This record gives sequence, C-alpha cells and structure tokens, in this order.
Amino acid sequence: MAPVRGSPVCLREPSAKDEADFLEMVSASGTLHHPWIDPPADAAGFRAFLEREHMPNMASFLVRRREDDALVGVYNISEIVRGAFQSGYLGYYANARLAGRGLMADGLRLVIRHAFGPMKLHRLEANIQPGNERSIALVRAVGFRREGLSPRYLKIGGRWRDHERWAITVEDARRARG
Repeated sequence: MAPVRGSPVCLREPSAKDEADFLEMVSASGTLHHPWIDPPADAAGFRAFLEREHMPNMASFLVRRREDDALVGVYNISEIVRGAFQSGYLGYYANARLAGRGLMADGLRLVIRHAFGPMKLHRLEANIQPGNERSIALVRAVGFRREGLSPRYLKIGGRWRDHERWAITVEDARRARG
C-alpha cells in the first residue's frame, strides 16, 4: 500500500512480527472493546487472525502512527463478495491508549481509499450496536450513512445483539472527498 502524504497514520498488512504489539493493544483496551467486540487475545487467536487474513474473502490492515510506529488499531474487511456485488463487511477495534485523537478516522479514510481503489470494491458495510456511540461517530465522520436496524443480528459475548447497518459506496466516498 502506497503511503498517503500528510496522513499521520499508515496502513500495513499484519504479520507475525506484529503479535506482541497486537496482544498488548488488545489487553490494554478491554474496557474500550467490551461489550462491542472480542478481538483475538492470545497467541493462538492472533495466529488464527493471520491465517484468516490470507483468505481471498478477507483483508486486514493495521493502522500505525507514522511518527513512532505505534499500533493505533485494526481494520478488517470480511466476507468480500465479488461479481455483481463487489462488497465487504467492515470491522475494527482501536488502541484505547490512542483513542479520541482522530487517528482511527484517518486510518479508515485510507482503508476506504484502498477498498475502492486497488481492491475494486463498490460497497463497505459496518454493523454497529446502537449503544456504541464512538463507532457510530467514526463511520459517520468519514461518510457512511445509516441504512437501518438489524434486530438480533450478531452473537457477541454469548448474546444476540441488535446492530445498526451503516454503509458507504464508492460514489459516497467520492462525494465526501469533494
């Protein structure tokens, strides 16, 4: 992925050398992630994450701060469907130590640019629990629009949870860039 000038962050595909940073971020960010998501929290989970990342219907990106290479967060595009659909589902989680600084939004703009550029996707969809105000603010800030509510959509933490459906298309992203 080519770096974007002026951005305080860069994207990188995860690799085995990221395990310690990744697991430290997840450990330090439990209160930020709970009850919204359960990211891999041990070495076996991280290895499984890396294996999934290499599947053709999955793409993962680490967001790193340029000034010191600190791990800001993770974006995943999963269940990528080609053909007439050209779509994927967006998931993410952040480093609590760097939250609230706009770095995940900067990273999401890069993910969108990559998804609608080299990946040639047409649509990204993010499904977010209604009470997760920070995640909703993140996708709204970069041009996603709310499409509706999916009751009992996804099982997280042993419970079926409602999710708001947010999406952005390549046309929406072009309009947001001006």
